Amino acid sequence: MLREVISNDWFTVFLVLGLSFIVLCKFLFASRFNDFVTVIGNSKYLKIYARDQKFIDGFDALLFLNLIISVSIFLYLAYTSLVNPSEFDLTQFFKLIFGIGVLFLIKVLLERLIGSIFEIDSLIDSYLFQKTTYKNYTGFILLPINCLLIYTISPTKHVIYACFILIVLINLLGFISTFKNHQKLLLNNLFYFILYLCALEIGPYLILFKLIKDFNA
Repeated sequence: MLREVISNDWFTVFLVLGLSFIVLCKFLFASRFNDFVTVIGNSKYLKIYARDQKFIDGFDALLFLNLIISVSIFLYLAYTSLVNPSEFDLTQFFKLIFGIGVLFLIKVLLERLIGSIFEIDSLIDSYLFQKTTYKNYTGFILLPINCLLIYTISPTKHVIYACFILIVLINLLGFISTFKNHQKLLLNNLFYFILYLCALEIGPYLILFKLIKDFNA
């Protein structure tokens, strides 16, 4: 028997919307999508499609839309399960989606601006492609996880923390892959690399944490 969850109908709408973006992505980019789903443990996707990346990429855009929906649902579930149990608020949920989407987009644009200023566009483009790939893969994995948390598994503290660890591991793999590919260059500019991590990798997530903390403010 399915577990009763407040506002399952709204969650279902957003889950179907996220699934629609993934299905459309597979329909329009079948070969690339098949390579994408095996990106963990297989560098084929990164090697092939890094050469063909564009500033606005339809494949990544569709997966990005699913990403912000899936991340928003997961964070909403985590917040209402662990911090402040409450009724589903559609307005607050839209604010969360908007905040996460804007945060991710601003972060990417700032990184591209830095690449242009320091004339390292090719390095930044390669880095962003790999990072975006693993972030989109996180959204891809979160879709079925959200389904389980909403309809089957109770989102207890241990379950939520286990999901957070899985998300961190996926993105850590992406970071390690990027570091290995550009190890020499990064070590030669270690100070700037650490400055970058603090400003554009750690900083935005502190902002996201603040956004979630003040969610009901």
